[in-house]
Amino acid sequence: MEKIFKTFEKVIVVTLLGLMMLAVLLATVELAVIFAQELMKPPFLLLNIEEMLEVFGFFMMVLIGLELLESIKAYLVEDRVHAEVVFLVAIVAVSRKIIILDYKKIAPEMLFGMAAVIVALGVGYFLVRKAFHIKTPNK
Repeated sequence: MEKIFKTFEKVIVVTLLGLMMLAVLLATVELAVIFAQELMKPPFLLLNIEEMLEVFGFFMMVLIGLELLESIKAYLVEDRVHAEVVFLVAIVAVSRKIIILDYKKIAPEMLFGMAAVIVALGVGYFLVRKAFHIKTPNK
């Protein structure tokens, strides 16, 4: 029964890896198309703030996909999820949200909440890194 479960789990993880690779590829193609379209609009080869934020948002989304791909790959190889990679994905995702945010339309409470999330992720990442370095002997 354990062998069947491990085989099933491996098939699911490989499928997720393939789907994530496809999603990252398609997101990269879409980013290139959006970037080219935005550059072709008048004024030629110039981007306004909204267009830059849209391009940066897609760029960050591709980076999030790459981090998730790394997480899935690490799970496939080592049979465990790396907390450090999960924190990095969360930090990049929150960073993406902050970059594309329209600050004129956001309530101050939301900004304080996002600041708290950023601090919590930073502290969590620091603690995970510190715990990892304590467990590994110095060489």
